[in-house]
Amino acid sequence: MMTIRETYLGAAESAVGLLADPAVAAEWQEPSALADFTVGGLAAHLAFQIFCVPSVLAEAPGDEEPIGLLDHYARAAWVDAGLDDEPNVALRRRGEELAADGAEQTTARAERTVADLRDVLADEPADRAVLLPWNGWSLFLDDFLVTRTMELTVHSDDLAVSVGVPTPPASPEAADVVAVLLTRLAVRKHGLTPVLRALSRAERAPETIAAF
Repeated sequence: MMTIRETYLGAAESAVGLLADPAVAAEWQEPSALADFTVGGLAAHLAFQIFCVPSVLAEAPGDEEPIGLLDHYARAAWVDAGLDDEPNVALRRRGEELAADGAEQTTARAERTVADLRDVLADEPADRAVLLPWNGWSLFLDDFLVTRTMELTVHSDDLAVSVGVPTPPASPEAADVVAVLLTRLAVRKHGLTPVLRALSRAERAPETIAAF
């Protein structure tokens, strides 16, 4: 059975493959499928899900105990923020700033980082916690990689749609990780009954069970 570290690395490699698609570079300055994001900004935001892992590993541990995954999303300001609210504006701004490096350099950096992480993650202890400096709280490393696997998978679909190429297929392991996390978040937001109906009773399905 794959560990979450191996699953994350597989999702990251898949994202690098998408970043390297010529269609991404060709459309770098064009609007993406996400409002107020260029293709380049979205691609850089996808790449950030790789770049941020060595960054948080380099941070000094926080003083507080790591929190759980659902608590992490309950605290995250962007989850309930509107498109034009500062948490989401800041995410887009950072993506566009990273995109200034261009498609080739962004892809090359992402590829190097994944290669480095193969050794780095293998050496981290099972109970390693990481401080998320942009949030101010800590997660266990493996929980953090669950969040990054979801981000890589979701934004790979966003980017593929933006440039008109097929969405890279997720590995079975990544599919399980993402489906479980998004289902738990959908239940947290909507309650079990709407999610249950959406997944099992088309005639009673609600309009949406979106996790965010």
